[in-house]
Amino acid sequence: LASALVAAASARGLDLELPTDVSEVHGYGLEGRVGDHTVRIGKARWIIGDGDPGWLEQVRRRAALDGCLSVFVSVDDRPAGAFLLEDPVRADAPRMVSALREAGIHRTVLLTGDRADIAEAVGRIVGVDAVLADRDPADKLAAVRQESAAARTIMVGDGVNDAPALAAAGVGVALAARGATASSEAADVVLTVDRVDAIADAILIARRSRRIALEAVLVGMGLSLVAMVAAAVGLLPPAAGAVLQEGIDVLAIGIALRALVRGRLHTVPMSADDIATAARLREGHEVAIAAVEQIRAVADALHSQDCRLEPVHALIDRLALELVPHERADEEELMPLVARALGAPATATMRRTHAEIEHQVSRLRRLVEGIDPARVTPEDVVELRRLLYGLYAVCRLHNSQEEEGAFALVPPAPTSVRRVRR
Repeated sequence: LASALVAAASARGLDLELPTDVSEVHGYGLEGRVGDHTVRIGKARWIIGDGDPGWLEQVRRRAALDGCLSVFVSVDDRPAGAFLLEDPVRADAPRMVSALREAGIHRTVLLTGDRADIAEAVGRIVGVDAVLADRDPADKLAAVRQESAAARTIMVGDGVNDAPALAAAGVGVALAARGATASSEAADVVLTVDRVDAIADAILIARRSRRIALEAVLVGMGLSLVAMVAAAVGLLPPAAGAVLQEGIDVLAIGIALRALVRGRLHTVPMSADDIATAARLREGHEVAIAAVEQIRAVADALHSQDCRLEPVHALIDRLALELVPHERADEEELMPLVARALGAPATATMRRTHAEIEHQVSRLRRLVEGIDPARVTPEDVVELRRLLYGLYAVCRLHNSQEEEGAFALVPPAPTSVRRVRR
């Protein structure tokens, strides 16, 4: 959780300062000093007390609807706000499930300790066959054993809670880039890259290596057997047989060395120029996401009484400066990149949403220009909210499409460490 907060602050360009005198209040949260202020972070009742400010119910409702974890903050014993921590679906997860099916995996099951409603939503997005939610480590172990009784199983995990299930599966695969040491020690295969779709590559590599090894063994032993029979009946002199055996060994080694040649993989190869272009556009993508979240915040703040349009005007200006140019840049540079990697049909839906986003921003501008700031009616507020929430939904969907269909193709860049001020 701390790394998520630090990453979010770094993305916004905030100056970070190391806290001092940090202590844990068991069952409630953490307390420490940041500069000259006492900061607490933890449960709502510890931070807010017995009062129920109006924003508390809004935070809880949004956390429940979005499947987020809410963490409340106070500064100098005064409630300051809350963090909503979301665990999004990995962008490469849907492609991984699809690739596993192509590789011959007939059934995929999502095992998680999350709530059933959150797990079901994730299962629908990634396309698994079954979802088992609210599972503790013992439940995961029992589920793996049950599946193993019907067929050979592969268990993929990255946490300490996954270690028993990884050890019990036919093949345990640990994601070591973010995972715990316990899961890596219990697994049979450890993926050191932060990409779950590498599992499909691992399956293809293993199958190809096994096939080449069998070919080398069968060819080598088969030819050696033929030479032995020929020598036994007197058709092959000893000297010639020795030379021939050396040739058979070299042939078998040559067949085995084919395993070093790159074979067919699920991962789409990309040129260095395409990777650099995608990385540059990804930075603009992160900026656009911040603008998209402002759409929802502005819509939530609209009231039918004494409605002010200044935040809406500021939002429209930001969308025109950040979101619309970003979508046009994606259309001109990202779409050809995706077409080269996956084919032109893969860009159809993303191209359509580019046009829809720009159209909805234009509609929003025309609506606001037609409203008298001094006489904003409840009907105007309803129409503004309708357009804002609609634009927000389209942008969120489009961001997910770009994450899964474009940026998930790019190899992960080395993680940089941001220095903090002491």
